[in-house]
Amino acid sequence: MRVNVDQQRCVSSGLCALAVSEVFDQGEQDGVVELLRPEVSGELAERVQRAARVCPARAIAVQEEVGA
Repeated sequence: MRVNVDQQRCVSSGLCALAVSEVFDQGEQDGVVELLRPEVSGELAERVQRAARVCPARAIAVQEEVGA
């Protein structure tokens, strides 16, 4: 699964970083999401999907890999 974030939409809630700290972090100055791993699979992919669903700004996009 490929993960993308839209930093312009991010409202710095931090829910993504709390849910999946292996994939998301927050900037120290502004709290905006930072993507640590653009490719995930397995249990991490499930957690990223949940994080995308709860993001209040809908700043996280996930794309399933074709043929996966």
